[in-house]
Amino acid sequence: MDRPVQALGSRPVNRRRSRRSRRKRQDEDLLVALGAIAVAVCVVVAVVHWLIVHWWVLVLGTALTTVAGVGWWQHRTQQAAWRKVKDRAVRYGLGQLDALTHRQFEYAVRDLMHRDGCANAVQVGGRGDLGADVKAVDPFGRRWVIQCKHRRNGEQGAPVGTPELQVLNGTGRPVRRADVVVLVTNGRITQPGRDFAAQQRLHLVDRDLLGEWATGAHPLWELLRALPPPGKPSALP
Repeated sequence: MDRPVQALGSRPVNRRRSRRSRRKRQDEDLLVALGAIAVAVCVVVAVVHWLIVHWWVLVLGTALTTVAGVGWWQHRTQQAAWRKVKDRAVRYGLGQLDALTHRQFEYAVRDLMHRDGCANAVQVGGRGDLGADVKAVDPFGRRWVIQCKHRRNGEQGAPVGTPELQVLNGTGRPVRRADVVVLVTNGRITQPGRDFAAQQRLHLVDRDLLGEWATGAHPLWELLRALPPPGKPSALP
């Protein structure tokens, strides 16, 4: 039985239905969107009208928000003040420093620098530290690189000599871009090492000076001589 032949140029019935369905869905989506916008506008108008009538609620809310903000700021300021007090209370005796491990000694030096006002003092010692164990920027903008040499036996331990200072000298300024390069030890420093440090403008903190610094109230830059002048504000790399 022959099927009826579709007229040339006419469209299938199912295609027209599909097109009408898409248009219907688009119209429905548009109506839903317009309805949502209308509801949102009505809600905003109602809230504004309510606030105008009950203006005291807005005033009270603003006052409570202001009080809460002031309280938060006072709490934050008080916490910062307590941290400063805690930092200033950092003290170490030489016996305490002798009992530390080398890594703990580095952190103790970092804490002392932080106590002195170097808020960004950081311990960086470890494998591949290139002679730097502690880095800091003092309140005058000078960049400090400190190498720590801990001796478990304190003054009876092996003295720090020229080889250790040569490593520090080779990296402190050229690599670490330090303004002040320091070696800190709880032990002794050889005379050749002291001579080399003086020639290369390296600063030494031996056991005696460490004891004065760790137990006293003076920052390290007040105990060292011939420091460079204050620089511009800087940050650690």
